[in-house]
Amino acid sequence: MNLDEEYMHSCLELAVKGLGHVAPNPMVGCVIAGENGVLGEGYHEKFGGAHAEINALNSLERTASLKNATLYVNLEPCAHHGKTGPCSDAIINSGIKRVVIGCSDPNPLVKGKGIDKLQKHGIEVVTGVLERECSDVNKRFLTYHHKKRPYVILKWAQSADGFIDRKRSREETRTKLTQEEADIMVHRWRSQEQAIMVGTETVEMDNPELTTRKVTGKSPVRIILDRTLRIPAEFKVFNSSAPTIVITEQAKGGNHTAEFISLKFDGTLLPRILNELHKREYQSVIIEGGEKLLNSFINLDLWDEAKVFYTNQKLGDGIKAPNFPFRPKCEIRMGNDTLTLFGNRHD
Repeated sequence: MNLDEEYMHSCLELAVKGLGHVAPNPMVGCVIAGENGVLGEGYHEKFGGAHAEINALNSLERTASLKNATLYVNLEPCAHHGKTGPCSDAIINSGIKRVVIGCSDPNPLVKGKGIDKLQKHGIEVVTGVLERECSDVNKRFLTYHHKKRPYVILKWAQSADGFIDRKRSREETRTKLTQEEADIMVHRWRSQEQAIMVGTETVEMDNPELTTRKVTGKSPVRIILDRTLRIPAEFKVFNSSAPTIVITEQAKGGNHTAEFISLKFDGTLLPRILNELHKREYQSVIIEGGEKLLNSFINLDLWDEAKVFYTNQKLGDGIKAPNFPFRPKCEIRMGNDTLTLFGNRHD
């Protein structure tokens, strides 16, 4: 590994600190290095706040010499005025003469313009350093711009004999398949994404809150599919813990403050939901059930990542887990559970 790659790794380590805090902006880390090592560093800490390059420049000692310094950043610096000024202007004004970039920014407001601006001002620009790793860190952001939809994560737990739950009445409690460690991890995942989606039956059967109450972090926006608005207003998904959007065929209903989106429940429903979320700048959504909703996303090939808990527990009969004949990327043992991670074959 050469020196540029080492510093780019440092950028990525900084960038991921912004996970769950910066969307719909990308996660970006920046390192400024001189002949004797790191001179300054920073990352994009929260949406609306200073970008990584600005934080890195602000961290410099006043006496730091930038004559032979290089600025490393995992994503192309912006060249437009948004909530903050253009980072490319700040880099130019700093006197830095070499910039190393991990991958280009697909946002039409940026795309190539930041690189072009730096080069026109006599700055040497090196691109594509650890490009794959840099793209993976911002997979949500890149999917949002390339595919014009949020990054879709499927999540479920299934028994050793292939069921996600028993067949039961609404009065019966759900069979708990995973241990507390897995529950905490799921809540952490929720804190990292912008939205969470479930179907009507999941809400009716389990009355879930769909928040991050077991960890510190912002709860995602709750997306509830309810074709005929039959979910009672007193259910937990309508409490004040997080915003809720109801996808329905009705115009509006219920004595709660949820936002309503009226769509036809036909074969194009899921693409249209994702299109609506894209327009609202949601870059990621977790699909947590039920079985029909999960299978619908799988059958339409509208998923990017799946996180599946396999347990030793057997149910004997019940609701079948989704048919998911894909090769896993990796497996993580968690007590009696095994977390298996999948990536879409198109990735």
